[in-house]
Amino acid sequence: MMQHDPTNVVITGAGGQGNVAAAQWLGQALMDEGLVVTVGDTYGLSQRGGSVMSHIRISRKRIYGPIIPQGRAHLILGLEPVETLRVLERFGNPQVVVVTNSRPVYPQAVIAGEFSYPTGDAIQHALKALSSRVYWIPATESAQELGGAIMANVVMIGALLETGVVPVSENTLLKVLEATLPPHTWDANRRAFRKGVEAVRDSAGAA
Repeated sequence: MMQHDPTNVVITGAGGQGNVAAAQWLGQALMDEGLVVTVGDTYGLSQRGGSVMSHIRISRKRIYGPIIPQGRAHLILGLEPVETLRVLERFGNPQVVVVTNSRPVYPQAVIAGEFSYPTGDAIQHALKALSSRVYWIPATESAQELGGAIMANVVMIGALLETGVVPVSENTLLKVLEATLPPHTWDANRRAFRKGVEAVRDSAGAA
């Protein structure tokens, strides 16, 4: 069931994490279900691990502009925890649902010792203070167990589905993934998707 029209989703992460691919999968699945979808991407220095953000706006009846107004997201899906928090501060509100990968991607300034990276506990505390539900997903670790960290975005798409915020079926999403991903990787990717679903299902979330 579609609770909001439009339903506004932001997918964010660092360059190279598969953020744009995840947005394309979701957008295609939504269109396959007859919904009106607009997708807008913004890029930092994505080739160097900079910020990447995709806005997905979903409607049953009209085309909306590609950029979500500040404070109007219904779901934020983050492939990197600090990027998730950065987007939440701009586009979140007390009712927003947050799903984030727990594995950090350290910027060059952190690696060089110029800045410190916040602890996982500190990030989780901030996310919970700014949203209605938070799901902290070990997506990278789950993907590595299945053969490669590259599948972390597939884990996260499974997690997105299980929140119930986005009006898309599991069957439709899986069909899009199967049509898009290399055939020899499909079994592992299907299991990665289920890992995301199960991670949200097994989590209590947090208010």
